[in-house]
Amino acid sequence: MVQLSSKALTFETFLVEYGDNERYELIDGELIEMEPTGPHEQVAGLINRELNFEIRRLKLPYLIPLRCLIKPLGPTSAFRPDLIVLDQTALHNEPLWQREPIVTLGTSIKLVVEVVSTNWQNDYARKLDEYQALGIPEYWIVDYLGLGGTFFIGFPKQPTLTICQLENERYKMSQFRGSDHLISSTFSELDLTAEQVLSAGR
Repeated sequence: MVQLSSKALTFETFLVEYGDNERYELIDGELIEMEPTGPHEQVAGLINRELNFEIRRLKLPYLIPLRCLIKPLGPTSAFRPDLIVLDQTALHNEPLWQREPIVTLGTSIKLVVEVVSTNWQNDYARKLDEYQALGIPEYWIVDYLGLGGTFFIGFPKQPTLTICQLENERYKMSQFRGSDHLISSTFSELDLTAEQVLSAGR
């Protein structure tokens, strides 16, 4: 991701100027150009396929949209997650959804996935704080290249999938590597290892 503008933007300004352009998101007033690589998209694609399979198999009332913006609580951010699972039964409460694919309520979201790129600080800190404040129950940080700081993924750094689950309004973080089976509160029957996800981009 690349910061493009030194002038702080509001959510409303971003929506008018960049809302239809999937290359950009807004973080704390900074216009960020998203630069996903092919391997990044391979990882995101595998997760999308596996979660959609679970939604269909279990007949869950969930939706993984092709495009979606998240409006956090503050006035200067607009996130484009790599993958978002929405609760279709809650979308009637969303004030913007009928006009645009934008969600503003944590209750509409079951799970968010961010695949880590070079600007890993956004996924491990800024977005984590915002998703927690919104009350999003589950957040995956998929660091298939082991780019995150050692504070987050330890030393020596290695590919890590972190699942954050909301408990008492705070995220409890669990890390998965290698043959570890992922433990998801949203998809409790998911049969997937960390290596299956993390190796999709290698």
